Parts: sequence; structure tokens; C-alpha cells
Amino acid sequence: MRKIIITLFSVLFLTSSHADMSDSDKNRAWECSGIYMANYFLPSGETFEYSMKEKSMASVKVLKAYALEVGVPEKEWDEGVNKAVDKFYGSKFDEAKTNACHKFVNSTVPNGEDRVKKVVQTLY
Repeated sequence: MRKIIITLFSVLFLTSSHADMSDSDKNRAWECSGIYMANYFLPSGETFEYSMKEKSMASVKVLKAYALEVGVPEKEWDEGVNKAVDKFYGSKFDEAKTNACHKFVNSTVPNGEDRVKKVVQTLY
């Protein structure tokens, strides 16, 4: 009986701490992913440097890779990103939000800035 109780507590503990990414960080990462995707698919007439489109796509990839590294299930991650993309798709470029997302990536993801630069180099 004691072994069963220990096993149950172990399972509960492991499943409750499945990710090192807080809910707040996940929500912010999803929001940034939505903003980045909106940046990549800007409506015609919006001015946006091509290098920023590359950085946006690379940042989305880095955020997803980091989330998976810290234990966020891929299905959960993809669902959160899809909701954020629906929210921001078709919106105009917002430089302040985009810069805030860059700061978030750099402060949340270990070596975030370098990881984004590496992904940019491999996009094509």
C-alpha cells in the first residue's frame, strides 16, 4: 500500500511540474508568436523591412523550440499559437509590440538573441 501511495504522489508531482515555463510566460510567448506571424503576413500597403520578417519567423521557431525543451506539450503549444495568430492576423505592424516581443524572447529564452540569429541564417 505504501508503494502505491508513493507512486501516486510521484506521478502527481511530475505531471504538475511538467514545464519550467510559467503560464504567464506561455501566454506572452503565444501572444508574441501571433504578433510575429501577423508581421510576416502583413496586409498589402504595410511597410515592413524584409529582415524583420525573417527575424519574426525565426523568433516563432525559437519560442516553439524553447517551449518544447522545457516540457510544454507540442499540441498545447500549437493550440495556443493558433489562437494568437487568429487574434493578430491581418493587423497592422506595431513596432512597439514587436520590440517588446524581441525583449521578451531575449530575456526568457537562454541565448535567445543568438538562437534567433542562427535560425535567420538557416531560413533559406
